[in-house]
Amino acid sequence: MRVIFAGTPAVAVPSVAAVAASRHELVAVVTRPDAPAGRGRGLSRSPVGEWADEHGVEVLTPARPREPEFLARLRELAPDCVPVVAYGALVPPAALEIPRHGWVNLHFSLLPAWRGAAPVQHAVLHGDELTGASVFQLEEGLDTGPVYGTLTDEIRPTDTSGDLLDRLAVSGSGLLVAVLDAIEDGSARAEPQPADGVSLAPKLTVDDARVRWTDPAFAVDRRVRACTPAPGPWSTFRGERIKLGPVVPVPDAPALKPGELLVEKSRVLVGTATTPVRLGEVRAAGKRAMPATDWARGARVAAGEDLA
Repeated sequence: MRVIFAGTPAVAVPSVAAVAASRHELVAVVTRPDAPAGRGRGLSRSPVGEWADEHGVEVLTPARPREPEFLARLRELAPDCVPVVAYGALVPPAALEIPRHGWVNLHFSLLPAWRGAAPVQHAVLHGDELTGASVFQLEEGLDTGPVYGTLTDEIRPTDTSGDLLDRLAVSGSGLLVAVLDAIEDGSARAEPQPADGVSLAPKLTVDDARVRWTDPAFAVDRRVRACTPAPGPWSTFRGERIKLGPVVPVPDAPALKPGELLVEKSRVLVGTATTPVRLGEVRAAGKRAMPATDWARGARVAAGEDLA
C-alpha cells in the first residue's frame, strides 16, 4: 500500500522506521511544525521530521490538518492508509476520508482503558500491573474507534513511564506493521471497543508532578515513576524547587512525619503517610542531578527539616 505516516515525538520513530522497512511504500510523513527548543529557542524539527529528512522522505507540517493546502497535498499523494503514532493534533473528517483505508492509530494502552494523551503515565500512576498497545481505526471521538489488534506488556515494579514507553514504542511498531499487512491482504478485522472499562488519561501537568508526601509510600513511588521523565517529579526544600529521581519504599525504616527528612550515612529517607521512602537522585535549581546523599551533604540538611 501507499502510506503516509503521521507522528511527532521520538516515541513514534520506531514505527516510522518499521513502516519504511516494510513492504509498504512510505510516500511522506506528517508531523507537527518546527517549534522553539533549547536555550537559544531556535526552531527545531520534530524527531519524526528529522528521521524523514535523513531518509529523503517528504515532510508535511501543517499548523492544522484542516488547512486546504494540506488536504490538497494529501489528495495528490493518494495514500491507501495513514498510520498514526502520537501525532499531536486532531484529524478532521475531511482528512480522515481521503485514504481508502482511513487512518489507523497505534495507542499505548489496552483500549478502552486510558484513552487520551498520557496512557502510559496514568497506567503507572494508578498501579496497573498490565498494559499494552492497541491499533485502532481513527475517528472523530477520542480514541474510540474499532480495534484491529493489541499486545500486552507487564508493568515492572521499577518501571518509569519512560522505560515502559520505550518498550511499547518498539513492540508497538511491529503490531502497527502487522495491521497494515492485514489491511492490505483483506484479513484485518476491527472489533468495536467494549462499553465497559473506559478510563481517561489526560496529559499530566507540572502540578500533577508535585510529590504529595501525605500520600502512602506506594502512591509516592507511583507518582514519581509516572512523571519520569516528563513532566518531572518535584518537591520543595527550604522554599526552593528540587527535582527528584525514582524513590524506593523502605518498610523497615524509622517512622517519620510526611515530608520529614532523615539523612543517614548511605541513604536519605523521607516520610510519607505510611513508611518512608529512600530518595534516589536529587537535582537542585541550577545544578546537576546527584545522588541524594551527596545533595544532603552539600545542602547540610539539619535534623527535622523536610520536603514540602
